[in-house]
Amino acid sequence: MTKKPSIKTPVKAPSKASTKAPPKSSPKKAAPAKKSVKAKEILEDTLSQSADETVLDRLYQVVLSRKGTDPSLSHSARLLSRGTYKVAQKFGEEAVECLIEAVAGRKDLLVGESADVLYHLIVLWVDAGVAPEDVWAELRRREGTSGIAEKASRPKGNLSKKG
Repeated sequence: MTKKPSIKTPVKAPSKASTKAPPKSSPKKAAPAKKSVKAKEILEDTLSQSADETVLDRLYQVVLSRKGTDPSLSHSARLLSRGTYKVAQKFGEEAVECLIEAVAGRKDLLVGESADVLYHLIVLWVDAGVAPEDVWAELRRREGTSGIAEKASRPKGNLSKKG
């Protein structure tokens, strides 16, 4: 029976000490934790605000800045260094993956594949010398026009080669 009280006493003493210690140290630690939580919330707000239509313009600038740089340091530089054929092939592969996820009804995977398609489309634009502003202007021109009427107004034979 002497063993039971000696076992209980050490257990109670540390629990009282640990109960008293955390309140003293936790306000000091809680303040930085609150600041880090607040900083994280601010960062998330900033990211969600910046994840609007201008994200494509920013991505274009990043890919453009990678053109002609060391292919071993940048995926974009590597893609661009491989030439138009490979850039277009990669865009096509990503587009097919996007279509597969759409047909399969996997919305979560479709979102990721859509981001891949947009990225590879931007790589294709950089390779071809097309600026996002040109695409945005074309979209604005078409806005409010019936898709059928717009398509009928296009000149025939748009699939000719450069040159």
